Amino acid sequence: MENKRLYPVSEEVFNRTVLPVIEGSYTWKGRPPKVSHYQVFCGILYILRTGCPWRDLPEEYGFWHVVYERSKRGLWGKILIMLQEEEGVVVKEVIIDGRTMKVQRHGGGQKGGSRRKGRAVRG
Repeated sequence: MENKRLYPVSEEVFNRTVLPVIEGSYTWKGRPPKVSHYQVFCGILYILRTGCPWRDLPEEYGFWHVVYERSKRGLWGKILIMLQEEEGVVVKEVIIDGRTMKVQRHGGGQKGGSRRKGRAVRG
């Protein structure tokens, strides 16, 4: 029996819903992959759920760099849209970047507003 914490989606559900989207999005060139689509999908879900660094990905999902590279192919948007349309899954996306959150109390803006510096603009 598979570990539900490592593989939250059963392989049958994955083959029925997600795999056609992945296979229809691009073609493989070269040798066949050593890590299956199912392992990569569950590895990405693990990263999203735990928030751990890519290098701390458990070995059950394969080499962390392979999972990382295959996660950058732009399929997540297609998979989420397909799951919302066909399966009735409600997905709320929230993107928070560290660059937008690290602001000190006085870091709200420059004194003087948005006036342009340099040559004066004549009305």
